[in-house]
Amino acid sequence: MKFGVTIPNNWGISDPQQVVAFGPLAEELGYDSVWVMDHLFNTGYIQERLQDKPYYHPLGTLSYLAATTKKVILGTSVLVLPYHNPVELAKYTASLDQMSGGRVTLGIGVGAMTEEFQALGIPMRQRASLTDECINLMRELWSSPSPSYHSRRWDFSDLYFSPKPVQQPHIPIWVGGSSPGALRRAATLGDGWHPSGVSPEEYSLAKREIEDLAKAAGRDPSQLTWSLRAEVQVHGRPSSGRAAGRTAFPGNDPAGMAAAIEAYGNAGVEHVILALNSGDVDSIRRVMENVASEVIPQLR
Repeated sequence: MKFGVTIPNNWGISDPQQVVAFGPLAEELGYDSVWVMDHLFNTGYIQERLQDKPYYHPLGTLSYLAATTKKVILGTSVLVLPYHNPVELAKYTASLDQMSGGRVTLGIGVGAMTEEFQALGIPMRQRASLTDECINLMRELWSSPSPSYHSRRWDFSDLYFSPKPVQQPHIPIWVGGSSPGALRRAATLGDGWHPSGVSPEEYSLAKREIEDLAKAAGRDPSQLTWSLRAEVQVHGRPSSGRAAGRTAFPGNDPAGMAAAIEAYGNAGVEHVILALNSGDVDSIRRVMENVASEVIPQLR
């Protein structure tokens, strides 16, 4: 079992140095990965939580962490692909992969916030097709020596794209979500599955479905990475916002957390990302330290 932890780029912390300090701390404590979230506007439930407080750009945050860490995976949990220009995103992430020595992993999703799609002028009904095209286009740019792509939205050939990522054939893409569409996307386009809010039983059933879909598509399911984003009750109570309705690990109960993670391990999870949903830097540090000393050693 590998362990990751979220960096609070999305919790309105006024001093960005307090945010990025959690990257080196996670590495020092022995975590395998650090993860950031993605929203562009403070609208909807983000506005309810933050108003006008800072929500730092996920890739800007990871770029800083690439320079202050040496080993941890730098991941997004998740990047909302329809929000982003896939060519620019491919360029940014390939550059980051080069500068970090091949440590980038993209957890991706289709998005769910109606208010943000409206504010960006992006038709929400097109989010699935935009996501699939973004994945295919980025992989073409990352892996082909002479990339070309032709669709209704994109039309290019007879050019070069650089830099290529360190990781070949491409940067790993873990597909978030547990809808039927997300399961199909993980099976046919993903390098891994990265859901949240599912029980161990649901995880096990969905994992088998993804494996069957991958085999039907001519892919080897043993090459997929099985991960989980797990919400953590940092203050001993359900987190605010949408996470409040999900099953959450008890941040003040190491034994209970270890038992919960073990159940997911038995369901097939290989890499668990602990989402410490709080803007209280002291509480985040305390939970990170407790998990590192009392939970992780039991499960590795």
